[in-house]
Amino acid sequence: MKENYIRFIAEKLQVKNWQVENCAAMFEDGDTVPFISRYRKEKTGGLDDVEVAQIRHWVDAFAELDKRKATVLSTIEGQGALTDELRQAIEDCLVSTQLEDLYLPYRPKRRTRATVAREKGLGPLAEKMATAAIRNPEAEAKKYLSDAVPTVEDALAGARDILAEQVSETVAVRNFMRSELRRKNLAVKATKAAQTDPEAQKYRSWFNYNEDIRRMPAHRLLAILRGESEGYLTTRMVFSLESCTKKAQYEFMKEVKGYFSPELHKQLKLAVEDSLDRLVGPSISTEVIKEYKEKADIESIRVFGDNLRQLLLEAPVGQKRTMAVDPGFRNGCKIACLDEQGNLLHHEIIYPHPPQSEKMKAIISVSKMLQNYDIQVIAVGNGTAGRETEEFLRRIPMPDSCKVYVVSEDGASIYSASEVAREEFPDEDVTVRGAVSIGRRLMDPLAELVKIDPKSLGIGQYQYDVDQTLLREKLDDTVVSCVNAVGVNLNTASPYLLRYVAGIGPALARNIVEYRAASGGFESRSQLMEVPRLGAKAFQQCAGFLRIRGAANPLDNSAVHPEAYHIVDRMAADLGVTTAGLVGNEALIKQIDPQKYIEGDFGLPTLKDILRELAKPGLDPREKASDFAFSDAVHAMEDLEVGMELPGIVNNITDFGAFVDIGVHQDGLIHVSQMGEARKSGLKLHQHIYVTVMGVDLERRRISLKFVK
Repeated sequence: MKENYIRFIAEKLQVKNWQVENCAAMFEDGDTVPFISRYRKEKTGGLDDVEVAQIRHWVDAFAELDKRKATVLSTIEGQGALTDELRQAIEDCLVSTQLEDLYLPYRPKRRTRATVAREKGLGPLAEKMATAAIRNPEAEAKKYLSDAVPTVEDALAGARDILAEQVSETVAVRNFMRSELRRKNLAVKATKAAQTDPEAQKYRSWFNYNEDIRRMPAHRLLAILRGESEGYLTTRMVFSLESCTKKAQYEFMKEVKGYFSPELHKQLKLAVEDSLDRLVGPSISTEVIKEYKEKADIESIRVFGDNLRQLLLEAPVGQKRTMAVDPGFRNGCKIACLDEQGNLLHHEIIYPHPPQSEKMKAIISVSKMLQNYDIQVIAVGNGTAGRETEEFLRRIPMPDSCKVYVVSEDGASIYSASEVAREEFPDEDVTVRGAVSIGRRLMDPLAELVKIDPKSLGIGQYQYDVDQTLLREKLDDTVVSCVNAVGVNLNTASPYLLRYVAGIGPALARNIVEYRAASGGFESRSQLMEVPRLGAKAFQQCAGFLRIRGAANPLDNSAVHPEAYHIVDRMAADLGVTTAGLVGNEALIKQIDPQKYIEGDFGLPTLKDILRELAKPGLDPREKASDFAFSDAVHAMEDLEVGMELPGIVNNITDFGAFVDIGVHQDGLIHVSQMGEARKSGLKLHQHIYVTVMGVDLERRRISLKFVK
């Protein structure tokens, strides 16, 4: 990788050059982000998976930039205009705007006013004006009169069109305008369509709006740009044409060694002014807005990624026999009973709510299912009739250890109609599949949610307005990070979970499941090498993240990588015990001096990781699940009163606040100004909190909340 690229990335991410260089080399060798961050800490200096993923993003970005450079160089060389100086300038470019500025004069153009002027033979006149080769432009213009150019003013106007285009292609002018507009206000106006379309009223706050773009929050800019894409708003950067013309004219003329007469100066000023107003201004305005949108995208995508990480790492209840309930009024509550592995045992529908109101019949049915299937936990979806169903279930006598949990339904309907669900339950309808998904989410949120497009999970902000490629990259990285941080049971994981393990992917995941079914399961990690098409490189990348419970070698159920097994064996031998006797024995592990085992790629960071893992092998980093109950005092918005303190569940987090379900069928908003101590510590998705009601707007269906604890 080029040295200037490495320096740029290192400075951008505030890391060392050698860290970037090592990561780039490992990417080229086919290593994955989880493997590098977990098992190559000596080479990365302890960078975490997020930091390593950022380096990979920039490595990929520069690879694309190099492809673009090759195209630009080829095009310019084909025109016979490529000089050594220009080639070097192009090779030295670090950002695409620099490259495109250099390419602009040579890029194939559509027919423009400057093109027309050149066709009329006015190119030499423009050249003489630009180089101060003449003093009296009007007198010179008379030499270019023709049928196509009948008057002196026509000749001067055509020459100015050519000059205006040259000004717009001048790198110094464009850089000046970039610097100028980046500090200016974004002006927003309503279009004619907005005046008559009722749909446009959601954008009425911005019908005549002005704000410094540097201080504009990400969510506001994205909302405005959505309004523009829908045809209700227009946007532009505000700048003073007069003051910018003076500076731009200087930048355009400063390289010329000659005298500009007042008459010539006037013509050049008109050309520069026209260029800024008609060409440079709109072009750079669009570019600056795009630049700030990219920043807004990054911020929104960060929020989305943080929310997704919290959702995927939500506490599981574990392998328990589960009753899953997909609530409903008219169509009833769909119930699915699952065994410890999430397999469907039974399903039926009860109608405890209006209009049927078959409460006694529903109580009898639920009681029988609790007994017949030895139910240990109940998962209730939080959608329509969720609150009413939860209260109904809590009134039914059940085993002391059986608890009721509220589970987010977001995305369950998407899953139930998906190809994944049809493969898992080909003989069941969408209602049964949806209920099963709700139950499995309680048992293991990570294993179930990987089957659903994160954009269907009801988290984040303006997810369809941001850069979709960048969003997909971030979400994929987040899923991969979470799956590999937790680890995957090789003998029970679905192919949809296995595909996110480092080095595996969809095809190998399918091969692993097929091999597992045919062989009766894996007894050791080394057995992975027998899976078709799973070679040494894939084994190296994935083995450390796969767990085999009850394996003959206890290290196969830990995060210790097989390449380090020999080190653990030496540690055990030095202590006079077997490896099995060492694993989990904290007293013995404390006696180990990691310095004695440094060798090759195994330095102190990796050895300390090994010792931590030996102390608590296969420890799930997720917290334990906790149950929750809404306040009995409120059931609808009309029950709310200002000052009430209520329990709630955080449903979504944005950069302007958090949305909280308080059990009234409408989420309330804790604005960032009402976050209190949570503004520093931060809230988590599906966190159980207490809030105070600050305001209730029944007409607009809005609830304002304040964080309490």
